[in-house]
Amino acid sequence: MRVAVLAGGRSSEHDVSLASAAAVRDGLAAAGHEVVAIDLARDGTWWHDGEELALRPARGLLGCDAVFPVLHGPFGEDGTVQGLLELLGVPYVGSGVLASAACMDKVVFKDLMARAGMAQVDYRLALVGEPVPDLSALGLPLWVKPARLGSSVGIVKVAELDELDAALAEAWAHDPRVIIEASAPAGALEVECSVLGPTDAPRVSVAGEICITSDWYDYAAKYTPGAMELQVPARIPAATAARVEALARHAFTAAGCSGLARADFFVDGETVLLNELNTMPGQTATSVYGVLWGHSGLEYPALMDELVRIAVDRAAAEATARF
Repeated sequence: MRVAVLAGGRSSEHDVSLASAAAVRDGLAAAGHEVVAIDLARDGTWWHDGEELALRPARGLLGCDAVFPVLHGPFGEDGTVQGLLELLGVPYVGSGVLASAACMDKVVFKDLMARAGMAQVDYRLALVGEPVPDLSALGLPLWVKPARLGSSVGIVKVAELDELDAALAEAWAHDPRVIIEASAPAGALEVECSVLGPTDAPRVSVAGEICITSDWYDYAAKYTPGAMELQVPARIPAATAARVEALARHAFTAAGCSGLARADFFVDGETVLLNELNTMPGQTATSVYGVLWGHSGLEYPALMDELVRIAVDRAAAEATARF
């Protein structure tokens, strides 16, 4: 198939997207697909072979059979590009408009998962220009995060309350919606699981454990070679690993995701807390999503091929609805 790979974008995760998209292009080519590279500049313009693209509704995208939007953060992972691809009338890899938007917003996502019965750390929403909510029930330390960014961009750990104002200013610089979270139990492990498939029948990878030497899993730990070690399988009991996998499937389906997601958990003994679902996880050489599938017996080119085929099948199924 002829597959367009979108890279870059307007968000602060632009550079991560470029690295992810390079890996995706290589994987798709190795799987036998014809790859069409499309760069999204920081100003939001789309480019192919040095020419700016003009997009026309219902006219597809450069004659491609599918699009792989390897975009992280706002203007790419949050439902905006997904909506544009819907209007262009081209199948695309990953979740649709609603699930992409819901999972991008950490507060909306946690509200949905609470309704679905998922255990999570306690949290509050802080809106720029409005009073900060009561945080007394959250304890210390706190984690202040832009609600709609990934890759740990803009996150600040607050050990004492007199650090809160500066932390909020940093997070609000990225997003007027900020989530303030309680800490996971001391000693809890960070465990991640990759999810693949249609909404109603996802498969999950073996669970992996994030091992870092820094204080927490920040941007540098995620993208600096050697700063993070992925322990596969995670050093948790078999029954707990099975629970992690079951909860990853449940969260994926409850959120209405499709194609791919990475489910992140805190595990403390028999307690499993859902942290987030990332609907377009990183695809760089150090990224967890593909590595976990490799440990689960699915090599990267085959993984890329399956993602494209899931996208095409979903678009064909949705085309039968009259709406």
